[in-house]
Amino acid sequence: MKTTFRPAIMLFGALTLVVGGLYPLAVTGIGYAAFPDQVRGSLVTQGGRTVGSRLIGQSFASPGYFWGRPSATAPMAYNAIASAGSNQGPLNPALMAAVQGRVAALRAADPGNTAPVPVDLVTASASGLDPEISLAAARYQAGRVARARTLPRERVEALIGATAILPLFGVFGEARVNVLALNLALDRAYTRAD
Repeated sequence: MKTTFRPAIMLFGALTLVVGGLYPLAVTGIGYAAFPDQVRGSLVTQGGRTVGSRLIGQSFASPGYFWGRPSATAPMAYNAIASAGSNQGPLNPALMAAVQGRVAALRAADPGNTAPVPVDLVTASASGLDPEISLAAARYQAGRVARARTLPRERVEALIGATAILPLFGVFGEARVNVLALNLALDRAYTRAD
């Protein structure tokens, strides 16, 4: 029994040390050395203050800001701890009511805009944390943002183009814009316009 028990305890201790201690430390060290921004959560800082992450959406409610994709997380929007979709199918009456309410809110915020509302402004994603919207969704909001900030619409659309994330190699993915990056660029442009 002693001949079996002692090697088993020794092997358990060695594996615990390697797998539970040395391996995580090595992988974390490599991560910090090779991908320091990603390891720290892709945080965005401005003026020495953290204002968000490029990976997690935020709620912007002011008409002078671009609004992101709706969040289905609870108990509050863009809650990274409760990342989940609404799990409502396309025929679900609750989803239809939510979409109609979001369309009405967008129309009320910009009554002169008669363009079709892009789908990503009225439907939540699977994670509920999308930090990006399509270029169509950003352009749809450009007039409202320009009027709220008393900026020329062309200048706001130029900011959309400047912050656009293009498809990888021109093929993979869709053109999109990070809402936080766009709003920060807008704040910088608005400050310069004053």
